Amino acid sequence: MEDLLRQGQQQGSLLGVIAGCYGPYMLLLFDMTGAIVTLMAFLFTVGWLRRTGELTAILSAGISHGRIFQPIVYASLAIILTQLASRELVLPHYRNALSFKAKKVLADGTEPVSQLMDYMNRVFIDGSGLDVKANLIREPRFRLDGDYKGFGELLVAETAQWVEADQNHQAGYLLAGVEFPEGIDKLGSVGLGDRMILLTPKDYSWLQPRQCFFATAVHPELLRANKEAKERTSIADLISRIRTPGIYNSLDLQVLLHERIVRVPLDFGLILLGLPIVINRNGRALFFMIGAAMFTVLGFFAVKTLGNTLGSNGIWLSPAMAAWLPLIVVAPVAYVRYRESHLV
Repeated sequence: MEDLLRQGQQQGSLLGVIAGCYGPYMLLLFDMTGAIVTLMAFLFTVGWLRRTGELTAILSAGISHGRIFQPIVYASLAIILTQLASRELVLPHYRNALSFKAKKVLADGTEPVSQLMDYMNRVFIDGSGLDVKANLIREPRFRLDGDYKGFGELLVAETAQWVEADQNHQAGYLLAGVEFPEGIDKLGSVGLGDRMILLTPKDYSWLQPRQCFFATAVHPELLRANKEAKERTSIADLISRIRTPGIYNSLDLQVLLHERIVRVPLDFGLILLGLPIVINRNGRALFFMIGAAMFTVLGFFAVKTLGNTLGSNGIWLSPAMAAWLPLIVVAPVAYVRYRESHLV
């Protein structure tokens, strides 16, 4: 709280600082609990209709449970789609606020570098810190495993700034204050085959003294050590990461991608699994329905957790099959329950 008060004094608005720090957590809470809260609201609505006798009166007119609850089902789907929009379009922009502590949300946002091997260029990327807001690696230390004549085995500099591709070069890092190899200005540019990878001022006039350009597809986002930041990225970014050539992608990252793809039908399946709980002519008590819903939710997440664990560890199931397994189990049951609701 002291960090927030200090930043509020610096910026002149404590309310704005608090909103910038904790506001995104409300969106995250909605993303994490939206489906469960929707199911519970479904149960309370039905329980209230049953308690007041409204449900009995409607059923006595020959209207099925399915027609009565259809608006609620559609409203649940709308909430789940809103979750999708928030998860893919809004939350990725607040990854830093959701990942950093209060004192770093409005500061430089430096975090450790997740060491990564660029297999295409045979370069091991490392550094003392990563400024995620500026896409800057501090004190980069690149180990050169490829045959780069004159460069030796290490490329050390003060900073490495990510630069997008333009007419002069491909995307990559502009290293400033190169310390090793010494005499970088006198070295010629080198590469592998026809691809120029390490560009020097000797061959490229747009480079300043003691600068070097490393052409690579490894974006700074791929170097983030913060696991939460990776999980809160969008599906498009996950696909881009997995498709990035020359880097290793873990099994749990592949499971995460497929899990995000099936998230919407899975959450909607959870709502439909609640239909047998609320559709009955035995007058079940509200608390009985809530208890049954809790066990349904626990079983639902148990299947998801089991599939993700097996896929992440490479045991029995591939990452894709591990993520789709819960949907394969839930979808047929949910569809049958939905069809039966129109007959009762």
